[in-house]
Amino acid sequence: MQESVKKVGRGLAALAAVALAAAPALAQDAAKVEINSGDTAWMLVSTLLVLMMTIPGVALFYGGMVRKMNVLSTVMQSFAITCIVTILWVVIGYSLAFSEGSAFIGGLSNVMLAGVTLESVNSLAATIPETVFLTYQMTFAIITVALITGAVADRMKFSALVLFSIFWLLLCYVPVAKWVWGGGFLGSAGVLDFAGGTVVHINAGIAGLVAALVIGKRRGYGTEMFLPHNLVLSVIGASLLWVGWFGFNAGSAVTAGFSAGMAMLATQIAAAAAALAWMFAEWAMRGKPSILGIISGAVAGLVAITPAAGFVGPGAAIIIGLISGVICFWSATSLKNALGYDDSLDAFGVHGVGGIVGAILTGVFASPAITGSAEKAGLLDGNGGQVLLQLYGVAVTVVYTAVVTFIILKVVDLIVGLRVDPDAEREGLDLRLHGESIH
Repeated sequence: MQESVKKVGRGLAALAAVALAAAPALAQDAAKVEINSGDTAWMLVSTLLVLMMTIPGVALFYGGMVRKMNVLSTVMQSFAITCIVTILWVVIGYSLAFSEGSAFIGGLSNVMLAGVTLESVNSLAATIPETVFLTYQMTFAIITVALITGAVADRMKFSALVLFSIFWLLLCYVPVAKWVWGGGFLGSAGVLDFAGGTVVHINAGIAGLVAALVIGKRRGYGTEMFLPHNLVLSVIGASLLWVGWFGFNAGSAVTAGFSAGMAMLATQIAAAAAALAWMFAEWAMRGKPSILGIISGAVAGLVAITPAAGFVGPGAAIIIGLISGVICFWSATSLKNALGYDDSLDAFGVHGVGGIVGAILTGVFASPAITGSAEKAGLLDGNGGQVLLQLYGVAVTVVYTAVVTFIILKVVDLIVGLRVDPDAEREGLDLRLHGESIH
């Protein structure tokens, strides 16, 4: 009997030892985040769509609008920026924007993607691999820098653009992304920016305006005709931007669910409404609707709905599109002519102004029926304070980006000079900067 008791005791002890040994492994398995294959598949596609927005989207959109002698240099800018930002994002940009740090800038824990493994996730996107999240965010950084080139087309040195892109990404884009999306002070304060109205479009648009003012007007601006080389290229580019924007806006839901579906619908509606608004405004003012006008209007609507896409319904999307189409037409024509600045391809007129309009209207039309929040969301819902928060976010971004961009431009000017010489500008940047031309 005693021997039996001893055997049972030894058996229970063995079971306890096995249980204790297994406990850490079980806890580790429980701690693993369950990756959602549907979300991951959608975000892989969204990442490709947003990359397509820059190459070939922005490259062709801008390339078709410049003169024939500057087409290759314009396309080269978008392609080079894609490569530069990719490497910088891996080295330090992702870490500073999305790792743990302060309310103003991230830390260095993910420098050279340290800590990013096959199975790691970022808490901001817990259902997809971190590798997918960081690549998706990389494509946003790429297009933001590329958009600025539209303001300084035909006259900026390529060497200056390379240095500017490096400094601007790290000193402007990364901090603003952290403030809004990475747990920074603007996002924590309640500023709404679903997919980049502040981080991408206001940021790039204000930088473009400052760059245009610092570099100065193109030779012959105001006295010579600067006709687009090939608007068919621009239509193709704008169409690629439109299609890619579904990855931009619907992808920002970071899930393949209800929010992504509504963001996709709002994006399509706003783009169409703004394109028509610009077309009819131009038709009324100038007697003829132009292809450049309708594609510019579509992009304006896409810009304006970007901060609002996940917060508003279809009716609000139509209104945001109509308002942005008319206002961006005015800013790209009447405002630019009245103030006399040379924003070559309307980077500020469409992206800067459209982003500001969209950010403010987000505070007006945000709806708890769309956001799923129990609290009042926007002005029409009884939360007028949201408009003030949106204005606060716009003001902080405008002031910070304007000041830092100005300083960066002055530093780059001291190092390599910003502008090509008059002969190069007359001959064309394709031949003088890259030794190539199209026939």
